[in-house]
Amino acid sequence: MWLGRGAARVHVLKDVDLAIDRGEAVGLVGPSGSGKSTLLMVMAGLEKADSGRVEVAGENLMDLGEDALARFRGRHIGIVFQSFHLIPTMTALENVAVPLELAGIADAFDRARQELATVGLSDRLGHYPAQLSGGEQQRVALARALAPNPPILVADEPTGNLDEGTGAAIAELLFEQQRERGATLIVVTHDLALARRCDRTVRIRSGRIEAEAGALAPA
Repeated sequence: MWLGRGAARVHVLKDVDLAIDRGEAVGLVGPSGSGKSTLLMVMAGLEKADSGRVEVAGENLMDLGEDALARFRGRHIGIVFQSFHLIPTMTALENVAVPLELAGIADAFDRARQELATVGLSDRLGHYPAQLSGGEQQRVALARALAPNPPILVADEPTGNLDEGTGAAIAELLFEQQRERGATLIVVTHDLALARRCDRTVRIRSGRIEAEAGALAPA
């Protein structure tokens, strides 16, 4: 896969062949710039590969246009970003209700309240992102990703902007909800403690899969 144009064009992913089982938790690890976040974005339909096949939940994402990809993500994929990506002019409750309203779910706000309770934020429903701590914002982002009950969760450095204790709490929530819902989880991380919790790790270097292994052993 190439990104950019002209002299700035870079070959980001090369000969990647990766299969992930339903319900599996997979950690994508590797140095900065290795292509792991790009691979995650391709799998989530947020970036499009130049060639090959990207099959997710039985659908070849290469065949879908932007509108169809957006609909596919709404049905199948919950996304958690390092920088939260909350809508600043909306309350926590409104942020979590957005994907439910877009999906046409009638009880969107009731469902959003339930998800915020699940992540321990029942007392922050009316707060705006700027009024929340980093850990609270990531809990809202996780609740938003979980609200449509997607079969697939993807997380790009979900603890990267958090202190160690807060990050550990977010990781616990992420894996707890993944297990309870039977969801597939793909996590990009530099955090070895987070990677160790996955069923399998995939190490990427210079755009290629360098190695695959079971859960990382404790240091």
